Amino acid sequence: MTPGSLNALRRDRELTALAGGERVDLVVVGGGVTGTGIALDAAARGLSVALIEAYDLAYGTSRWSSKLVHGGLRYLAKGDLALAHESAVERGILMTRTAPHLTRAIPQLFPMYRKTSRGQQAFIMTGLVAGDGLRRAAGTPASVLPRPRSIPAAEALALAPGLSPQGLRGALLAYDGALTDDARLVVSLARTAAARGAKILTRVEALRLDAESVLARDRLTGHEIEIHARQVINATGVWAGELAESVRLRPSRGSHLILATGAARIGATSVNVPVPGENNRFVFLLPQPDGRVFVGVTDEPIDGPVPRVPTVPESDVDFLLEVASTAFTRPLTRADVAGSFAGLRPLVEGGGGRSADLSRKHAVVTGADGVLTVVGGKLTTYRKMAEDAVDAALKRSGLLAGPSTTSRLPLLGATPRDRLSTVDAPPRLVAKYGTEAPRVAALGEVDPELGLPLFDGTDISAAEVVWAVRHEGALDVEDVLDRRTRLGLVAPDAAAARAHVRELVDKSLAGLA
Repeated sequence: MTPGSLNALRRDRELTALAGGERVDLVVVGGGVTGTGIALDAAARGLSVALIEAYDLAYGTSRWSSKLVHGGLRYLAKGDLALAHESAVERGILMTRTAPHLTRAIPQLFPMYRKTSRGQQAFIMTGLVAGDGLRRAAGTPASVLPRPRSIPAAEALALAPGLSPQGLRGALLAYDGALTDDARLVVSLARTAAARGAKILTRVEALRLDAESVLARDRLTGHEIEIHARQVINATGVWAGELAESVRLRPSRGSHLILATGAARIGATSVNVPVPGENNRFVFLLPQPDGRVFVGVTDEPIDGPVPRVPTVPESDVDFLLEVASTAFTRPLTRADVAGSFAGLRPLVEGGGGRSADLSRKHAVVTGADGVLTVVGGKLTTYRKMAEDAVDAALKRSGLLAGPSTTSRLPLLGATPRDRLSTVDAPPRLVAKYGTEAPRVAALGEVDPELGLPLFDGTDISAAEVVWAVRHEGALDVEDVLDRRTRLGLVAPDAAAARAHVRELVDKSLAGLA
């Protein structure tokens, strides 16, 4: 085991210490990208940290994103230059310094048809050029994200053969950032924080907060414990209002469909299809490393209680398929849909209007009880949100620590992009584990059974399950299927793997005892 290993044995040891009265500088509630980002920022400054999460790392919103690392183009179109610049800066940090192994540049194709007005084409190109200016201002080299350009129809069809050639005048081609896996980013943040001494505790539910303590329940045993700190930070996203009554959020749902391999025929290029009647809204088709394609995204307000695992309504399925099909020779149908998922955006409540128009800015709010709550924001800017939250905690609590260092701190497995190809492991593993990929592969070399795929039709091996339990904090089958391997996104894949994964999890947990 390494200092960055998360597992059941470490969890029990650290939870026992907290239950015995150990006091930490900060307690962070919430194990999504914001909470783990805060834990890493604080631990990197030398503070003692405990993070508690009621379910699992990336259980909530952080695993349901579009898997994109946006440069802020949408915010630029709305005139929010500051937020657009912040997004571009944070994208550059992720792609060039902190997580090159988990990110990639993805080409974005905007097909231009005869029905596309010259004005709309000029509007999109102006936005892409302005976005490229943000890239340059953020210091992200063109070798990482190439400049946008116009391309002829023949080149567009070569990149995305499924596009309809009828009336296709050409296309605009730009580049943005994409994640291999959003849940894997969260796990990497948590493990990097753990390597710096942070206690990362899943299955620990916060029942009550105040400025310097958390009453929590161990969901594995039912025991209640009180955790003491110099400052408590609530980073529970769309559920923040359940623990902080003063917080007012207006969540919105972003629905995505998962198309079967070959259904859209777009290769490695994403395609952006304009929503009829909208100038700055698109349905995108985003190719995934496994050959499937994500189609998204809606932006609809959520009324009433916030579900723990949101579902995609039939109306969203129809909308996404209908809009996406307008650019393809063969219309997309429900028969092409292999799965679906929906995420919830923790938008700060505004003065009415569509949820799509609400700001993605974040804020750190101090409640009457002294608890700090992080609200708003988005995955791309998680690091800046974490930095602001820790700065606020230092100011309120009187704790002493230096400035944030996370803009220069590589996550576990990270290495400069030009060195990734030299890592001695299969490229698929390098894209998930970076420099740790040889250690994952070695499990299958020591035990050939672990080197085999979990089932016919997947590349994911048994070794990856064992690694998830020993080093990534997976405690049960669902942790592995839904958050460590993402097989749970497609129900037949999860069903095919479940029995084998259960056997591997049980054996790996027994080996830790």
